[in-house]
Amino acid sequence: LYFIIDYFKKYTDEYHTVSVAELIDYLATLGINAERKSIYRDIEALNVLGYDIIQVHGKGFSYYLGSRYFELAEVRTLVDAVASSRFITKKKSTELIKKLESLTNVHAAKRLNAQVYVTNRIKSSNESIYYNVDAIHNAIADNSQITFKYFDWDINKNRVLRHDGREYKVSPWALVWNNENYYLVAYEPLSDKRRHYRVDRMLYISQTDEEREGKSVFSDEDTAKYTRKFFGMYDGELTEVTLNCSESIINAVVDTFGTELEFVPQDNGTFNVTVEVAVSPVFLSWVFMFGENIS
Repeated sequence: LYFIIDYFKKYTDEYHTVSVAELIDYLATLGINAERKSIYRDIEALNVLGYDIIQVHGKGFSYYLGSRYFELAEVRTLVDAVASSRFITKKKSTELIKKLESLTNVHAAKRLNAQVYVTNRIKSSNESIYYNVDAIHNAIADNSQITFKYFDWDINKNRVLRHDGREYKVSPWALVWNNENYYLVAYEPLSDKRRHYRVDRMLYISQTDEEREGKSVFSDEDTAKYTRKFFGMYDGELTEVTLNCSESIINAVVDTFGTELEFVPQDNGTFNVTVEVAVSPVFLSWVFMFGENIS
């Protein structure tokens, strides 16, 4: 049964069916003797077990695996997300896409592979990104603080540790995917504030035995709403800002701030919206991008 369902998963779909004779020949290559009646019983048993083995009528009967746990469209969506994610390195992207292709059959995998473009995309260079994310998730689940070191890039594209290599110690509260990057949102006791850290620029993450602090800082609002206020996750003091916007850019405003805010129509074909944001260079560049359509 294992070898038969493995064959169905790897090689069949509605365009690629298999006959009983072909299954008998396949099992023979594995040193397994089978006859037609036993194959029919096996297919019936697989259907009873919940596998969607569909029979096709023609000159003779043939079969294929119908529904799968992951449909091709779902796998394609996951592959596209991995290929376009900046925080996943080129090497890790290629490895992960290969694993995702195993969720479908070899024929669909070829079509997926032909549509994937990873080579020239801007990618992280930190190969430990997977393990960073895993370590942070574990610390959050265990209610533990973490230590790590943090780096910037210099003019020669070398890593330079911040604060002369001093170890950071924070309480991790959330992981946020923002602007194509992964960020840790954490409580820093030295400043008694929330801080954001690019996960791909964190090194040597270690979980401590100390419980997390700063719960009161994170209990006042939803993390998703909070992160929308920080363009590019730049830290800064939150400020209430009223924007006067042309109705021609209402889609961009909704995409950025959501539909929960109140839009106040004006007489000149514009509307006002008041938002609480960290006024950073990234926020200002977003405003300037629309020119006279926003003020």
